[in-house]
Amino acid sequence: MSSAHPDFAHIDAESVTDSDLLDLLRASPAEASRTLNGELLEVDSARGIARFRFEVVPAFCHSQGRICQGGFLTGMVDTAMATAAIARGKLSVAVPTLEIKVSFFEAMGPGIVFAEGRVQRWGGSVGFLDGDLRDEKGRLIVHSTSTVKIVRQKAKA
Repeated sequence: MSSAHPDFAHIDAESVTDSDLLDLLRASPAEASRTLNGELLEVDSARGIARFRFEVVPAFCHSQGRICQGGFLTGMVDTAMATAAIARGKLSVAVPTLEIKVSFFEAMGPGIVFAEGRVQRWGGSVGFLDGDLRDEKGRLIVHSTSTVKIVRQKAKA
């Protein structure tokens, strides 16, 4: 079966292992992930989990370069959640966001953050995701939930 996601239409999703997923996603990261200085660390398709490392740079910050603007942090956690969903679907689905909620617990300045995205519920057409950003000390910086539409390849008539 090929993918409904345009970036992975050439992939045979049925035979993809987690190691393959990691290699494929690392080989051609989404432009947003590159812009946010993201590095995919791990995927677990059975559990629907993706883990990233991001670097917050001064260009992402306000308040004299000390506090990362929330939109960048939102992009980071959204990237992890979407990647978890794409992994859960073994690259065979597209997962446009229907809704996202983000809670900011701590300010984050320049430095490293770790993002984890998780699939909480995976239905026929809708998925429920959540994710966290933590600093290098393990402090919770951001928690987010998201609802995505699961777009599957249409059967050929």
